[in-house]
Amino acid sequence: MKRLIALALIALSAGAQAAYPEKPIRFILPSAAGGSVDVLMRVLAQQLSAQMGVGFVVENKPGGAFVPGTMDIVRAAPDGYTLGYGNIVSLAINRSLLEKVPYDVEKDLTLVSNCVQVFNMLAVNNDLPVRSVQELVAYAKKNPGKLTNGSSGNGTTGHLGGELFKSMTGVDMTHVPYRGSTPAVTDMIGGQVQVMFDVTPTALPQIKAGKLRALGATTAKRLDALPDLPTIGETVKGYKASAWIGVGAPKGTPPEIIATLNKQISAAVSDATIQKRLTDLGATPMPQMTPAEFGKMMADDYAKWSKVIKSANIKPQ
Repeated sequence: MKRLIALALIALSAGAQAAYPEKPIRFILPSAAGGSVDVLMRVLAQQLSAQMGVGFVVENKPGGAFVPGTMDIVRAAPDGYTLGYGNIVSLAINRSLLEKVPYDVEKDLTLVSNCVQVFNMLAVNNDLPVRSVQELVAYAKKNPGKLTNGSSGNGTTGHLGGELFKSMTGVDMTHVPYRGSTPAVTDMIGGQVQVMFDVTPTALPQIKAGKLRALGATTAKRLDALPDLPTIGETVKGYKASAWIGVGAPKGTPPEIIATLNKQISAAVSDATIQKRLTDLGATPMPQMTPAEFGKMMADDYAKWSKVIKSANIKPQ
């Protein structure tokens, strides 16, 4: 009898451990619906739902430099049933850019896994008489302060990538912040701004359609989608700028659940079909990291971009 009870307890224990997840998972996106990151994360959520056998309920919480949506993740119960994405802005850049961030990345969030990188592309208006990074630098130096470079907003990776470019080349361009990539790209096509460092999901379709001219990628190596496009680093040695996106959970989420999620995200991002979909959207699936490795990457980027923000005296909009 005792043996039967013991076996029953072992079975119940195994069943309890294997139960997660047993209900839909809330997946918070701290950005607007329809944007490039929204599309990428919905691809991931759909694949995770198929793998894990439960629904992923996607909720968009846009605005406020990703702060309101990130706070929703922070405030949620740490039971594995609320996740959300964190990116280089919400987890690294905001700490240097904003006067006060109402969450502490290390104390309030548990990093689960990195997912993808989204690189910027240096593009120009078709009427600008330059066809390479070298020609752009030369033109800008002959016309100091006359070129305008648009971005999707103050403190975004496009803005910071442009400031890094200016500091490494010594050129003088006037920054024009917009509220999002779409209006900035629209104005660059129309000639209101001449230069932009924009994320690949937004810039790539316009470049392929011939509406903008690409000069270089901010990647360390050439993009698979545009193998003939040089990297900026081939001209400006040491230049590299990228935006990463990962998944986080409220602090206190059980480590076994974090381990399960890390494994599932790794499998999703490694899936050949998903990799093609992400690449087609202009993203690069990342080699998967442990939560600790993800934290190291975040800390390194915080150190890098905090220097750029301080040097350029960048303030939030």
